[in-house]
Amino acid sequence: MASTKENTKTLFESWVNQFSDELFSWAYHKTSSKETAEDLVQDTFLSAFHKIDTFEGKSSPKTWLFSILNNKIIDYYRKKSKQFIISADDYTQQIKTTDGFFDEHDKWKKTADNEEQHWLDNPEFNTILQSCIKNLPENWQFIIQSKYIFDKKSTDICQELNITVSNYWQISHRAKLLLKKCIELNWAS
Repeated sequence: MASTKENTKTLFESWVNQFSDELFSWAYHKTSSKETAEDLVQDTFLSAFHKIDTFEGKSSPKTWLFSILNNKIIDYYRKKSKQFIISADDYTQQIKTTDGFFDEHDKWKKTADNEEQHWLDNPEFNTILQSCIKNLPENWQFIIQSKYIFDKKSTDICQELNITVSNYWQISHRAKLLLKKCIELNWAS
């Protein structure tokens, strides 16, 4: 019996050494948080260790560990989404705090945010924006212009560029980040 426990311990240690980096990379990719990814991987190994007797070997250890990790990731997001459910009291408080957005005639108060809506009417801002768009890689320019200027659907853009939807969203996100940085560097409000 003792040799079986030692064999299990040795086997499990080899799995930790062999799969930790890949599991962490996947968890980090899914959560974008180093600490959360580390916690999820640790929970994965802890669960696997406690359930090692249920591992039948029908799949590889790596596949089994990844399925545990994916379930942990799902649980993580479930718990996280429950945090956003607000009670009636919280809702009432939010309504009270939004009163500051309206004037005595129940119309939106003029704020600095309202002025931002008119940036595209500013020729100087438009020049900077166009310059920033031109500095993007060609496919990125096409995506930004197609989506935000020509109002095309993402699926149509993907077909035109022959890219996947996930690739489209990744490029779109990166392009917007570069545009934001470029505008911040060149636009003096």
